[in-house]
Amino acid sequence: MSFLKLILKNPFRSKSRALLAIIGIGIGIATIVALGAVTDGMIASADDILHAGGYDFTIEGKTNENTSSTSMMSFGTTTFNENYLEKISKIKGVKEVVGIYMATPRTEKSPMFVLIGMNASAKNLADLTITEGRIYKNNANEIIMGKISSEKENKTVGDKIKLNGDNYKIVGLFESGNVFQDQGAFTGLNKARDLMDGGKNLSSLYVKVTDGAVVDDVEKRIEDKYGDKLTTVSSLSDLEMVENIIDMLNGASFAISLLAIIIGAVGIINTMLTSVLERTREIGVLKAVGWSNNKILIMIIGESIVITLVAGIIGSLCGIAGVELLNASDIIPLVPMYTIETFAKAFSIAILVGVIGGIYPAIKAIRLPPTEALRYE
Repeated sequence: MSFLKLILKNPFRSKSRALLAIIGIGIGIATIVALGAVTDGMIASADDILHAGGYDFTIEGKTNENTSSTSMMSFGTTTFNENYLEKISKIKGVKEVVGIYMATPRTEKSPMFVLIGMNASAKNLADLTITEGRIYKNNANEIIMGKISSEKENKTVGDKIKLNGDNYKIVGLFESGNVFQDQGAFTGLNKARDLMDGGKNLSSLYVKVTDGAVVDDVEKRIEDKYGDKLTTVSSLSDLEMVENIIDMLNGASFAISLLAIIIGAVGIINTMLTSVLERTREIGVLKAVGWSNNKILIMIIGESIVITLVAGIIGSLCGIAGVELLNASDIIPLVPMYTIETFAKAFSIAILVGVIGGIYPAIKAIRLPPTEALRYE
């Protein structure tokens, strides 16, 4: 039997012990992959929202210690009065400004359905392409649904859908290329506010600058005049609290990674140490026939890495399956993203656990005197 085949076969002599080690490490790897996919998906969705349509930047409401939970919107922003729409339209360099209200009513299939309230005349600014049917009427119980949401809700043009218990007619389907928008729906601004008791508030403004105007200059004028209540957003880093949310998720991922390393290393040490003790006579024979300490060291650490790599593969698949199940159930209102970096991190941790967990048992093996090992029963 070749040296490589020996390394691949030996870890699974005791299948139950290997399985327990794989489960322990796999849980950590699955969580790392799942958190990574959700975090990357959230970043991509937020970025899509900022850069969708024909507008140049958005305006959000600022939060403070007196902000009520009922006025809080996504990413730590808050609602603000619609009179700011007229004020912003008078700022030098502003060509067009559109008021938006983000609602999250429940449907029969989803506890949190994305509904964007916007006057129908702003369809082009939001870059909506009606693929079937027509645009909604502003003050009617009508909506247009995105391609993804219509499939999830199993609805099409002419059907009705209940939003917070009220019947709305689906008059059109659209595509925008924006994942967040395409898995939601649009309706008239006032209709969206009525569903959530939003009064005369807005959650954001879409702003288009005049030809030749410098976007940064227009943003600065708005910030200088209304910076105490509003904030301009042209990139993901501008959104309040986004950095904190991402840091929190990354911190959780780091903590889980560290926990996976510690638990995994302990499990592998126990598995490999037991294996070494059971193979004392075998190791003595290998030494007696000329195997060097380095070769035995490589064999034991290699066997440890094989177990953790198997755990990495199984854990990654379980992480993907878990995220997809959550996404299919609409608990997570975004499409997760699986990046090379996420899997590289997961497998790097698996290899690290294998090396750390295999070192002590390997040292124990090479310290066995050949004569005593041969006499071991």
